Amino acid sequence: MSYRRICIFAAWVMWTTTAQAHEFWISPEAYVTPKGGEVQAHLRIGQEFDGAAYVYNPNRFERFELIAGSLRLPVAGRLGDTPALNMPAPANGLITIVHETDDSQLSYQGMEKFAKFAKHKDFEWAIQSHIDRGLPTDRFTEQYRRFAKSLIAVGDGAGSDTEAGLKTEIVALTNPYTNTEDQFSVKVLMDGKPRADAQIELFEKGSDGEVAITLHRTNANGIGTFPIKRGHEYLVDAVELLPLNLGDPATTPVWFSLWASLTFHVP
Repeated sequence: MSYRRICIFAAWVMWTTTAQAHEFWISPEAYVTPKGGEVQAHLRIGQEFDGAAYVYNPNRFERFELIAGSLRLPVAGRLGDTPALNMPAPANGLITIVHETDDSQLSYQGMEKFAKFAKHKDFEWAIQSHIDRGLPTDRFTEQYRRFAKSLIAVGDGAGSDTEAGLKTEIVALTNPYTNTEDQFSVKVLMDGKPRADAQIELFEKGSDGEVAITLHRTNANGIGTFPIKRGHEYLVDAVELLPLNLGDPATTPVWFSLWASLTFHVP
């Protein structure tokens, strides 16, 4: 087996064995690039805004594209490319990178890990629901899918984020590259509808690499607002958890988690 294939296989193993317990996000090499420049970005999985980068693998995603206004351009690449995104900027202004993974599964060997995840992501109700549904507590499976977006500025960075039509997504209501305020607003959507009273986990990374984590909630219109600082990078994370009834709970997933993320930088 060639060295390249070994690296791709190792990355795939890490992806499938570490993905569930961690956030997934798009990590641009540069959030601001000159007009006519290159757009480069990694796909990362990790904790506390620190994680490993994964190669371009079309067998592991449903969508990977750039959105600039009405323009939607698929990301082209070759299996094993790193960074996973490396192509000329398609337009001047605000560019939204969109990535949707395929479905993956995680097997739990007991309730402890599931309960920890449920509490962390504001789904404590799911613990009692699991028992009430008569589901196995020693061995069961969760299905999950990731929906990531990232905002980058090409040239002047003018423009606005837009709904990408993902199952769940975070839409920026503020342009971080033209905004002059110290507040940032997002809208969290599920099936195109606002998620009211949803938990938002915000990861804020300063120029020194230190990461601060805070929790916020959306209002009745699915809008969440939080403070931002100049020179800081942000990861916004929102998770939804849905029950599944696909058949025998001993052999089919009983929960489906959907992870939405958004990254941006404040110049």
